[in-house]
Amino acid sequence: MSRIGRRPIKVPQSVKIQVDENQILVTGPKGKQQISLHEKLQLEQKDDEIKILADYKEDTIARTQMGTLYSILNNMITGVSTGFQKQLRLVGVGYRAAISGKTLELNLGYSHPIKYELPDIVDAKVNANTQIVLESCDKQVLGQVAALIKQMRPPEPYKGKGVLFEGEKILRKAGKSGKK
Repeated sequence: MSRIGRRPIKVPQSVKIQVDENQILVTGPKGKQQISLHEKLQLEQKDDEIKILADYKEDTIARTQMGTLYSILNNMITGVSTGFQKQLRLVGVGYRAAISGKTLELNLGYSHPIKYELPDIVDAKVNANTQIVLESCDKQVLGQVAALIKQMRPPEPYKGKGVLFEGEKILRKAGKSGKK
Protein backbone atom coordinates (compact mmCIF):
# COMPACT_ATOMS: atom_id res chain seq x y z
CA MET A 1 0.00 0.00 0.00
CA SER A 2 1.21 3.48 -0.85
CA ARG A 3 1.80 5.74 2.11
CA ILE A 4 1.78 8.92 0.06
CA GLY A 5 -1.77 9.81 1.12
CA ARG A 6 -0.87 9.87 4.82
CA ARG A 7 1.68 12.66 4.46
CA PRO A 8 0.53 16.24 5.17
CA ILE A 9 0.43 18.73 2.30
CA LYS A 10 2.15 22.09 2.84
CA VAL A 11 -0.08 25.03 1.90
CA PRO A 12 1.58 28.38 1.01
CA GLN A 13 0.18 31.49 2.68
CA SER A 14 -1.06 32.86 -0.66
CA VAL A 15 -3.37 29.83 -1.13
CA LYS A 16 -6.78 29.45 0.52
CA ILE A 17 -8.59 26.12 0.76
CA GLN A 18 -12.32 25.85 1.47
CA VAL A 19 -14.08 22.55 2.14
CA ASP A 20 -17.88 22.50 1.81
CA GLU A 21 -19.39 19.05 2.40
CA ASN A 22 -17.94 17.15 -0.58
CA GLN A 23 -16.39 20.04 -2.56
CA ILE A 24 -12.85 21.39 -2.21
CA LEU A 25 -12.11 24.88 -3.57
CA VAL A 26 -8.46 25.92 -3.88
CA THR A 27 -7.86 29.65 -4.57
CA GLY A 28 -4.55 31.39 -5.20
CA PRO A 29 -2.91 34.21 -7.15
CA LYS A 30 -2.91 32.25 -10.45
CA GLY A 31 -6.57 31.18 -10.32
CA LYS A 32 -8.94 28.79 -8.62
CA GLN A 33 -9.77 25.10 -8.99
CA GLN A 34 -12.47 22.85 -7.62
CA ILE A 35 -12.69 19.11 -7.03
CA SER A 36 -15.21 16.82 -5.39
CA LEU A 37 -14.17 14.97 -2.25
CA HIS A 38 -14.85 11.24 -1.99
CA GLU A 39 -17.50 10.51 0.63
CA LYS A 40 -15.20 8.21 2.64
CA LEU A 41 -12.44 10.84 2.97
CA GLN A 42 -12.16 13.93 5.17
CA LEU A 43 -9.71 16.83 5.20
CA GLU A 44 -8.15 18.27 8.33
CA GLN A 45 -6.63 21.77 8.17
CA LYS A 46 -3.99 22.86 10.68
CA ASP A 47 -2.12 26.14 10.19
CA ASP A 48 -0.25 25.71 6.90
CA GLU A 49 -0.89 21.98 6.41
CA ILE A 50 -3.70 19.78 5.16
CA LYS A 51 -4.04 16.13 6.04
CA ILE A 52 -6.29 13.53 4.41
CA LEU A 53 -8.13 11.35 6.89
CA ALA A 54 -9.82 8.01 6.24
CA ASP A 55 -10.40 4.65 7.83
CA TYR A 56 -7.83 3.06 5.53
CA LYS A 57 -7.41 -0.11 7.60
CA GLU A 58 -11.03 -1.15 7.07
CA ASP A 59 -11.97 0.39 3.74
CA THR A 60 -10.00 -0.45 0.59
CA ILE A 61 -11.78 2.21 -1.49
CA ALA A 62 -10.73 4.94 0.93
CA ARG A 63 -7.20 3.55 0.89
CA THR A 64 -7.00 3.78 -2.91
CA GLN A 65 -8.47 7.28 -3.00
CA MET A 66 -6.08 8.75 -0.40
CA GLY A 67 -3.01 8.74 -2.63
CA THR A 68 -4.98 9.98 -5.62
CA LEU A 69 -6.49 12.88 -3.68
CA TYR A 70 -3.05 13.73 -2.24
CA SER A 71 -1.53 14.02 -5.73
CA ILE A 72 -4.46 15.99 -7.16
CA LEU A 73 -4.54 18.42 -4.20
CA ASN A 74 -0.77 18.89 -4.34
CA ASN A 75 -0.99 19.71 -8.08
CA MET A 76 -3.89 22.09 -7.47
CA ILE A 77 -1.98 23.96 -4.75
CA THR A 78 1.14 24.19 -6.94
CA GLY A 79 -0.97 25.32 -9.90
CA VAL A 80 -2.79 28.16 -8.17
CA SER A 81 0.38 29.39 -6.45
CA THR A 82 3.09 29.10 -9.16
CA GLY A 83 1.35 27.62 -12.21
CA PHE A 84 2.47 25.05 -14.76
CA GLN A 85 4.18 25.50 -18.12
CA LYS A 86 4.70 23.36 -21.23
CA GLN A 87 6.81 24.27 -24.24
CA LEU A 88 6.30 22.98 -27.77
CA ARG A 89 8.65 23.30 -30.76
CA LEU A 90 7.60 23.30 -34.40
CA VAL A 91 10.25 21.57 -36.52
CA GLY A 92 9.86 21.69 -40.29
CA VAL A 93 10.14 24.00 -43.28
CA GLY A 94 7.35 26.58 -43.18
CA TYR A 95 5.98 25.41 -39.82
CA ARG A 96 4.82 28.51 -37.96
CA ALA A 97 2.55 29.50 -35.11
CA ALA A 98 0.75 32.75 -34.35
CA ILE A 99 -1.67 33.74 -31.62
CA SER A 100 -4.53 36.22 -31.76
CA GLY A 101 -6.63 36.48 -28.62
CA LYS A 102 -7.46 32.93 -27.51
CA THR A 103 -6.98 31.42 -31.00
CA LEU A 104 -3.75 29.65 -31.90
CA GLU A 105 -3.11 29.54 -35.66
CA LEU A 106 -0.73 26.82 -36.83
CA ASN A 107 0.82 26.32 -40.27
CA LEU A 108 2.01 22.71 -40.18
CA GLY A 109 2.57 21.83 -43.83
CA TYR A 110 -1.08 21.21 -44.67
CA SER A 111 -2.86 23.08 -47.47
CA HIS A 112 -4.69 25.19 -44.88
CA PRO A 113 -3.80 26.79 -41.54
CA ILE A 114 -5.18 25.08 -38.43
CA LYS A 115 -7.01 27.27 -35.92
CA TYR A 116 -7.22 25.96 -32.36
CA GLU A 117 -9.35 27.72 -29.76
CA LEU A 118 -7.58 27.64 -26.37
CA PRO A 119 -9.59 27.03 -23.19
CA ASP A 120 -10.07 30.05 -20.91
CA ILE A 121 -7.78 28.56 -18.26
CA VAL A 122 -4.79 28.19 -20.66
CA ASP A 123 -2.59 31.08 -21.84
CA ALA A 124 -0.22 30.83 -24.80
CA LYS A 125 2.78 32.79 -26.02
CA VAL A 126 4.61 32.31 -29.31
CA ASN A 127 8.37 32.89 -29.43
CA ALA A 128 10.19 33.15 -32.77
CA ASN A 129 7.22 31.64 -34.70
CA THR A 130 8.38 28.10 -33.93
CA GLN A 131 8.11 27.88 -30.15
CA ILE A 132 4.81 27.78 -28.25
CA VAL A 133 4.73 28.33 -24.47
CA LEU A 134 1.52 27.17 -22.77
CA GLU A 135 0.76 28.21 -19.17
CA SER A 136 -2.09 27.23 -16.85
CA CYS A 137 -2.97 26.63 -13.22
CA ASP A 138 -4.57 23.26 -14.09
CA LYS A 139 -2.00 20.56 -14.87
CA GLN A 140 -4.53 18.16 -16.41
CA VAL A 141 -6.02 20.71 -18.83
CA LEU A 142 -2.55 21.99 -19.77
CA GLY A 143 -1.32 18.48 -20.61
CA GLN A 144 -4.47 17.77 -22.61
CA VAL A 145 -4.12 20.97 -24.68
CA ALA A 146 -0.41 20.30 -25.31
CA ALA A 147 -1.18 16.73 -26.41
CA LEU A 148 -3.94 17.91 -28.78
CA ILE A 149 -1.60 20.47 -30.39
CA LYS A 150 1.11 17.83 -30.76
CA GLN A 151 -1.42 15.42 -32.27
CA MET A 152 -2.07 17.86 -35.14
CA ARG A 153 1.35 16.97 -36.61
CA PRO A 154 3.10 14.26 -34.58
CA PRO A 155 6.86 13.98 -35.11
CA GLU A 156 7.85 11.54 -37.82
CA PRO A 157 10.96 9.35 -37.49
CA TYR A 158 12.55 9.86 -40.92
CA LYS A 159 13.07 13.62 -41.13
CA GLY A 160 12.18 14.55 -37.54
CA LYS A 161 9.51 17.06 -38.61
CA GLY A 162 6.46 17.78 -36.50
CA VAL A 163 5.36 19.28 -33.19
CA LEU A 164 7.62 18.25 -30.30
CA PHE A 165 7.76 18.93 -26.58
CA GLU A 166 10.81 20.94 -25.56
CA GLY A 167 13.69 18.57 -24.86
CA GLU A 168 11.99 15.60 -26.56
CA LYS A 169 14.28 13.42 -28.65
CA ILE A 170 13.00 11.67 -31.76
CA LEU A 171 14.35 8.22 -32.50
CA ARG A 172 15.40 8.60 -36.13
CA LYS A 173 15.14 5.77 -38.65
CA ALA A 174 17.31 5.19 -41.68
CA GLY A 175 15.56 5.52 -45.02
CA LYS A 176 15.55 2.92 -47.74
CA SER A 177 19.06 2.01 -48.78
CA GLY A 178 18.19 1.31 -52.42
CA LYS A 179 19.46 -1.42 -54.73
CA LYS A 180 23.20 -2.04 -54.91
